[in-house]
Amino acid sequence: MAFSLAIIILLGLLLSKVFKLMKLPGLLGMLILGALIGPHGLDWLDESIMIISGDLRKIALIIILIRAGFGIDRYALRKNGIPAVKLSFIPVVLEGLTVMLIGGYLLGISRVEAGMLGFIIAAVSPAVIVPSMLSFIEREKGEKKGLPTLILAGASVDDVVAITIFSSFVGMYGGQRISIAAQLFNIPIAIVLGIGIGVGLSLLLLYAFKRFKIDDTKKLLMILASGIVITTLEDFLQGTVPVAALLGVMAIGFVILEKQETLARNLAHEFNKVWILAEVVLFVLVGAQVNIHLALDTGWIGLLIIAVGLLARSLGVFLSLLGTRFTLKDRGFCMVSFIPKATVQAAIGAVPLTLGVPSGEIILALAVLSIVITAPLGAIGIKVVGERVLEDPALEESVPEDPGM
Repeated sequence: MAFSLAIIILLGLLLSKVFKLMKLPGLLGMLILGALIGPHGLDWLDESIMIISGDLRKIALIIILIRAGFGIDRYALRKNGIPAVKLSFIPVVLEGLTVMLIGGYLLGISRVEAGMLGFIIAAVSPAVIVPSMLSFIEREKGEKKGLPTLILAGASVDDVVAITIFSSFVGMYGGQRISIAAQLFNIPIAIVLGIGIGVGLSLLLLYAFKRFKIDDTKKLLMILASGIVITTLEDFLQGTVPVAALLGVMAIGFVILEKQETLARNLAHEFNKVWILAEVVLFVLVGAQVNIHLALDTGWIGLLIIAVGLLARSLGVFLSLLGTRFTLKDRGFCMVSFIPKATVQAAIGAVPLTLGVPSGEIILALAVLSIVITAPLGAIGIKVVGERVLEDPALEESVPEDPGM
């Protein structure tokens, strides 16, 4: 396993650098590397590292979510609160229902199976979106309008909605009498509990930091461990009490930023260092989950289903931003930012197959295809469109004032 980790780090850093030199997102190189050296490619990775792949990816995602919490602008979040809520629900539901309808028709599968497919495909990828938005936030690009913060907030709840509805269809397949409308009421509960647990843990951490002499490295480890506790609690309570773990993890960083800004800035700098390793592990292992051959088996029908779903999602993003001050270019950037899929699809794409669902193999194939198509497309689109659309404070300050004004 140690040698596999060395391969991941060395080749991951190399491919990231090569892609950045080509003006492409570094994560794209790491995703491609993972697909090449993973079990469905050259099979260079030891089986033991693939067994713990899920845990490694979870830890890496926790690191970037905590870092995201340190970067959230309270004023931008307050200013865009209502649009953020709309972005959390409307696009994912519209895409999920669209994929459900068109997938059921084209693939000839039952409504329940099509529902599973729809809400596996509908979830966006925080693993791709969060690092991209943080890059803009750190350079203060787009923060005048709060677009990166808006997208961070929307994307973190999007997955909660998708997984909740997907779980409802899984329950229906198992013969349970479940009302999707009733299940939707669990989403606000999950959000409140997730944020509440995150706030509670962060306050305990701040008390410990104040009460005892703890250096920044140990504080970082304690915060990281708290994030792992929240996600583990979500897994433990799954099926009984819903918890939006991603929001809880982000809340830790946000509360520390609000209470002790200097400490938060120092810890954010430390998390940036840890993210260098975590980023490589996360994206290479996500890529290693991709079975290109399985994805290609879906053919043009799979491409059509995913394309129509993305159109529905884009319409949902546009509708969510109606009545706001955002320009058409701003809305276009938001549409592009909600394209990437990877994290949820890699995590639950195989669930229907393991449950013995007749269409489980085709659902998994479409989940894989959605990663192959949207992760690279979304990553490139966010970088290219974001650089052009988001305002840059540095450039604004460098523009000389008109002497005639």
